[in-house]
Amino acid sequence: MCMGELRLEELSAKTIVAANNLSLRRGQEQFVTPPSYAIADAYLSPVTSWPRVVLNSEDEVVGFIRGNFDPESTQEEFRSCIWRVTVAASAQGTGVGRFAVLALAEEARHRGFDRVTAVWEPGDDGPEQFFLRVGFTISGETQYGENIGVLGL
Repeated sequence: MCMGELRLEELSAKTIVAANNLSLRRGQEQFVTPPSYAIADAYLSPVTSWPRVVLNSEDEVVGFIRGNFDPESTQEEFRSCIWRVTVAASAQGTGVGRFAVLALAEEARHRGFDRVTAVWEPGDDGPEQFFLRVGFTISGETQYGENIGVLGL
């Protein structure tokens, strides 16, 4: 998938190191599982996992997103969801995250889902404002106090 100068590619041996080394802004680390965990998770559930990197016009990895599409999940919020989204500090605020989320939403729509969910921990440096700007609405909380957001397709 392409949009302007951004391109989405399946995670591969060529891009895995760059995805793992994406730097965040100070304070964001506490809200994000290291990409290496998400990358490992992607290979533990290859049937439902959807790991992708975002590349810019210079073929530099500037973002990573991992979705999960499991229509059989017993928890509705995990049937079509975003597990991870990471954008390099230098690329934040340039549309990379929005591009990744909208690409995942398009994939969900293509697979027959009518919504995408995301779960995030609230906090000043957390991703809540990003998800709300992209169009998610808060629909509830997990038992651990994390917000559950929904993006209708």
